[in-house]
Amino acid sequence: MRINIVYAARDPNRAGALLEAVARSGFTLTTAQRGKEVMGLLGQRSCDVLIVAAQLADDEGLTLVKSLRSRGPTRQLPIIALLESDQGGSASPIAGFGTAAGQIRRDHAPAPSAPAPSPAGKVSLRLAFFQAGADECLMLNQDIAESVARIKAVLRRTMTNPAEEVIKTGPVELNLTSYTLHVNGKEVPLTSKELDLLYVLLSSPNRVLSRPYLIERVWGYNYFGSPRTVDVHVRRLREKLGKAASLIHTIPCVGYKLIPPGTAMSR
Repeated sequence: MRINIVYAARDPNRAGALLEAVARSGFTLTTAQRGKEVMGLLGQRSCDVLIVAAQLADDEGLTLVKSLRSRGPTRQLPIIALLESDQGGSASPIAGFGTAAGQIRRDHAPAPSAPAPSPAGKVSLRLAFFQAGADECLMLNQDIAESVARIKAVLRRTMTNPAEEVIKTGPVELNLTSYTLHVNGKEVPLTSKELDLLYVLLSSPNRVLSRPYLIERVWGYNYFGSPRTVDVHVRRLREKLGKAASLIHTIPCVGYKLIPPGTAMSR
């Protein structure tokens, strides 16, 4: 199954090096600057892992994590916080987070080399994300390879045995667990990009999808090639689908639209 990672931050470019490494590791990557965009992606079931920064364009990352953990459908969503720097193990103190840190400091005196404890009732931003429900917390200044390894570790812990999921439209059946395609019961071999493209089309029936949107969803935000790449892959996909290719409609000057059998064509 293709893993869709969403990175939410006010300025996604600050994590450019890490995002490129994540994309090279075989994940589908989408960026969002607002919490509302994240909610929209979750509604489309196009987010398997959320990486969130401390600040979004419309809210704080911590607030978004709390909100997601309070909702039934997203309580199990793997969430990774990505903060600016380690700052020696502590970030800016956050008030209003209940913690046992004060009790720990009273019971165990800090070592002489330890930093001065923060005021009682306040915790570091890193700890606040963990308390809000984040599965991991990364720093922008840490080793890129280690960060990617930690992301993969979160996936192993949270997605070890995913339930089999299938999208079926007419004769087309895409198994998202094995990432295989069957048309009229016969397996049809596709490349990874063709499978990703078909997945995006199948998961958004009766919706016009522009070429730039398909580029971002399938090739990633950092792809700088021609939008005509989409046309080439759609053509190859249609050739392999046979008669089922009639489900994919071209919308002139815009992009493509998948129309399930028995649905009237509308624009």
